[in-house]
Amino acid sequence: MSELFQAFVAKFPPVSMPITLGEDSHHVFGTENEPLSDKLIQAFILPLEEADPDEFTEYVPCFAIDNTETFVAVVWWKAALMNYEYVLSTYTLKGDIISREIIARTAVYDDKVHRSVAMINEEYEITIAEGDSPDGDQYFDPTSSRTKFMEILVNGVIVPG
Repeated sequence: MSELFQAFVAKFPPVSMPITLGEDSHHVFGTENEPLSDKLIQAFILPLEEADPDEFTEYVPCFAIDNTETFVAVVWWKAALMNYEYVLSTYTLKGDIISREIIARTAVYDDKVHRSVAMINEEYEITIAEGDSPDGDQYFDPTSSRTKFMEILVNGVIVPG
């Protein structure tokens, strides 16, 4: 494991599963975890981004999934304009990317707030509950609610469950 990758992983405290990520979970991580340096963001997060973030985008390290032996799995919170995401990323022990998925988010589009929460269990199965609510409303429109599943395989690949 390179020193730079070790420094990156060190920002994500290991956590045993199960864990639930909701809309406000990032507050705990933001106060308890040390921030990521620009160098670490450049090396391990920005290459995974679909678009270049603006100067206001923030990344907060949340946690590493404990007891993975053949890969490293970390979750960070990304805050961009009207779009907040929890990103699960897996890497080889050398620091090469294996998989990246958004597992929970709050985003505003089409005059609605899209919200999703995620729960990761001990078997690394991820349950995602999501739905839309009218702008400014905290309640889901029941017709938009749905559940998705993912899982992290023993090789670190994240697949639909």
